[in-house]
Amino acid sequence: MATMITEDCINCGACEDECPNGAISMGKETFVIDPALCTECVGFSGEQMCALACPPDVCVPDPTRIETEQALFARAKELHPDQADTLVLDTTTSHFRASNAA
Repeated sequence: MATMITEDCINCGACEDECPNGAISMGKETFVIDPALCTECVGFSGEQMCALACPPDVCVPDPTRIETEQALFARAKELHPDQADTLVLDTTTSHFRASNAA
């Protein structure tokens, strides 16, 4: 599922620079995540970087946008064609695998 920012966002901006896809921007009242650009950091990190950076912990899974690791990885490759050949899926680049590694 894509990540979303809840209405409890404090507009600190900590999440914005952490997104490898530029999916986070200031909305009308709080920061928002463009689901068409969100890959949950699959292909880049074993954890969702916006959620790690968020002080009030309001970057959460969007239950209305359930997506598979494969779909998110394909999107990452589309968004970063210059890196597509070097992106890999393992415990350091996908939370799907990191959570199963324990």
